[in-house]
Amino acid sequence: MFVSVPPSDLHQHLGGLLLTEKGADVVFDVGGQTFAAHRCVLAARSPVFSAELFGTMMESDPAGVVHVQDMEAQVFKALLYFVYTDSLPKTEKADEEDDVMSQHLLVAADRYNLERVKLICQEKLCGFIDVGTVATILTLAEQHHCHGLKKACFNFLSSSANLRTVMATEGFKHLSRSCPAITEELIAMLVNDS
Repeated sequence: MFVSVPPSDLHQHLGGLLLTEKGADVVFDVGGQTFAAHRCVLAARSPVFSAELFGTMMESDPAGVVHVQDMEAQVFKALLYFVYTDSLPKTEKADEEDDVMSQHLLVAADRYNLERVKLICQEKLCGFIDVGTVATILTLAEQHHCHGLKKACFNFLSSSANLRTVMATEGFKHLSRSCPAITEELIAMLVNDS
C-alpha cells in the first residue's frame, strides 16, 4: 500500500474549538456557570439548538446570553463536549455518580433531540439496573420514550424475586404515581408469573 489514510481527526479539531472558545458567538448560563460555544456547530448537531439560536424560539437576553433552566452545569458541559466530539467525556470509573450523570444526560439529550447521546446513556444505564435503581430507571425510560431501556428493566423485573423486592421500595411508589400504566404492566407480569 502506497498511501495510508489516517482516521478522521475532525472531532479533535472541533473539540479544540470548544476548549479554546476561538470564534465562539454564543454564551450559555447554566446554574451560574457560563459556557461559550458556536451557534453553527450547535445548530448543525441539534434541531432544538437550531430553533433556539436561529429560529423563532431564540432564547437569549439582549447581552446574547442563553439561560438554560433545569439542568446542572456539569450535565450541560458533557452535552456540549458530545456535540463537538461525538463522544462523552471519559469518567474515572463506573459508579453511582456515573449512573446519576447518565440519567441527567439522557434527559438533556432528549430535551435537545440528540438521539445518539440518548442511546449511549440508555446503554450505560442498562448496566446499572438493580433492585435499588430499576424503578427510577424505568420511570426515566417511560417518560423519555426509551424502549430498549424499558425492555432491559422489564427483563430484570421478570424475576418474581426481583419484582417483589422492588415493589417494596420507595422508588416503586414514585413509579406508581408518575407512570401508572407501567405499574399495571408490572402487576400483570407478576400475576402471569404465579
